[in-house]
Amino acid sequence: MAARKAGELVRCGALVTVIAPEVCAAMAALTAVAIAPRAYAPGDAAGYRLVVTATGIPDVDGAVYADAEAAGVWVNSADDVAHCTFILPSVHRDGPVTVAVSTGGTSPALARWLRAELAESGGPGLGELADLLGLARQRLHDAGRSTEKVDWAALLDGPLPALVRAGEGEAARSLVEDATGVSLSG
Repeated sequence: MAARKAGELVRCGALVTVIAPEVCAAMAALTAVAIAPRAYAPGDAAGYRLVVTATGIPDVDGAVYADAEAAGVWVNSADDVAHCTFILPSVHRDGPVTVAVSTGGTSPALARWLRAELAESGGPGLGELADLLGLARQRLHDAGRSTEKVDWAALLDGPLPALVRAGEGEAARSLVEDATGVSLSG
């Protein structure tokens, strides 16, 4: 769990430091994570903007939470929603598309399941679809035209997502060009 959370924070651009006497193989494999191979010391939390405690040792997690709270640092205590000042959602990313699901800490398993269901129902290529529609919007703006006159819902409810999923880039581009009246070439 700790390695997964650290990995997600790194993917978001965070500088992550792990303070632990020992780390699992998955954590050690995260090359962008600084590892301080030692036990947590009172006051460590004050040196950070955001803290995640996931030791599974109630006394250690409690001390980290208390230190973070005293220092005004946001803290997430894994599996202990009562000792969290923020919750980490379950996240799916595909290019510029981010889908985040949270149950407010009541059921992380449900959040992960919902995230997987949403990712599967959206299918592969959501990032490509977003890029294509984003390019069309930019071309409309560049031409001084409003994006509000395009029936984006009809495009998305039609064959466009299936074309992108199937790798039919030219057909998808042509469909968007017809709907928007702008060229997406070059």
